[in-house]
Parts: sequence; C-alpha cells; structure tokens
Amino acid sequence: MPAKDIFHDIVRLALEKDGWRITNDPLYIKIGKTEMYIDLAAERLIAAQKGEQKIAVEIKSFLRESEMTEFHLALGQFLNYRLALKQKLPDIVLYLAIPTDIHNTLFSRQFIQDAIQEYQVKLLVFDDNTQEIVLWKN
Repeated sequence: MPAKDIFHDIVRLALEKDGWRITNDPLYIKIGKTEMYIDLAAERLIAAQKGEQKIAVEIKSFLRESEMTEFHLALGQFLNYRLALKQKLPDIVLYLAIPTDIHNTLFSRQFIQDAIQEYQVKLLVFDDNTQEIVLWKN
C-alpha cells in the first residue's frame, strides 16, 4: 500500500467537517493485473435528490523541488485514476485535493489553468491551517 500524503489526515478531517462520510481510506481499485489506491472515498446524502453523492479524492502536497514535475505526476495520476473509476465505479467523481497556497501560486498560472480546463480536473482546495475545504472547483 502506498504512503499517505502529508496532508492526508487534514483532508480527511476537512471532508468530515463538510458533512462527508469516509467510506474508503484508501479506495482500492484493481483492473486486470493493475492495482491502484486512491487516497480517500467519501459519500454524502443529498436530501433534495434523496440520493448519495460519491467522490474519490487524490491528495497532493506539491512539496518537491520542481512544482512542474509534481504537476505532471499529479495530472497523470489523476487521469489514470479517473479512467479506472469510469471502468469500475462510474458513479464516483474524482477530485484532486490541493492546499490553498498551491492553488494561489502554481494553479494561478495560465498554463496550469488551461491544463485543468482541458483535462476537466475537478479540484478540492483545502486550508491546512483551519483544516477546512475552502473551494470546490468543477
């Protein structure tokens, strides 16, 4: 099983504060001989629709020296996980969780914004100090 991201527990707590119930920590998916572990899966009851909203969350800290290398790795992982979910658990929507400082710096660059839009990456932005979700970007 892969190591947890440094912000794993913070994002888990932020989701719980936001009304989500953690269903998998991590979410294991196997397709053929390929095994994958997405950091978290959660669900929440939607009263108006009388159904459940299900999400998976991949958490990234972007703490390595090269932010662009981190972005390339995160994007590739996100796209592979989204494909795996589409094949095995199509009712689960994948989000990439990033801290506010990365959202306000790296993710404010035009090229990064273009890539996020092009590849339809859904973002969950969290504040690691308050341990709360500050933004959902669809």
